[in-house]
Amino acid sequence: MKYEIQKGDPIGQVTRLLGLSWDEFRKLNPHAVAKFKNTGQWYIKEGKTVEGPGSFQAKLNEVHGELKVSPPSHNVNNNQSIEYTIKPGDTLWKLSREKFHIPVDTIIKDNGMLNPNALQVGQKLRIRVDSPPLDNKETVVASWYGAQYHGKVMSNGKPFDMHKDTIAHRNLPLGTRVQIENPATGKAVDAIVTDRGPFIRGRDIDLSYSLAKKLSVVEKGVSKLFMKVL
Repeated sequence: MKYEIQKGDPIGQVTRLLGLSWDEFRKLNPHAVAKFKNTGQWYIKEGKTVEGPGSFQAKLNEVHGELKVSPPSHNVNNNQSIEYTIKPGDTLWKLSREKFHIPVDTIIKDNGMLNPNALQVGQKLRIRVDSPPLDNKETVVASWYGAQYHGKVMSNGKPFDMHKDTIAHRNLPLGTRVQIENPATGKAVDAIVTDRGPFIRGRDIDLSYSLAKKLSVVEKGVSKLFMKVL
């Protein structure tokens, strides 16, 4: 699969779409990465075409194999789907990720596609309107950190600012945008992964003081929240 980096694309979003870790992305696409001279922080270059073997294409091949012995799904009817006509430039990846936000294999199976790579302009597809979203919320156990670490260098090379909305996560790529929600209040705040941690068993993320305050969890200390990758 190939993808052209767009202006404002977060590193985490691009690596996630390609199914690569940040280290794998840099090794496969050295032409598309660079570091800021003043900070040494990595960034990805707008307009560069990058690729991630073994992600999207592997999924197509996997589903293609299944469909050799599987008829089109009969669970789709007019009340559950819409008819979409393929336009110039359409790909299954674009329909899945950018337009309808449903899994690729759902589109393939519902239309009995034996060659998912051979979309034709004018071809009509049935698209589910009740499919589950690609990125569901997950429940995470969150703690927070503040003044004790304010100004100390984080994993992204920048000093920690307790007054900014950031989180520490053990494995999401640095720069990934997430939304954190307190189910008790319904309050949701966007944040960026800037650090690694927490390193205490049973905890999934560390919130900055600012984020913890906005989500009303400062006094509680440790809370169960919802997290969604944006």
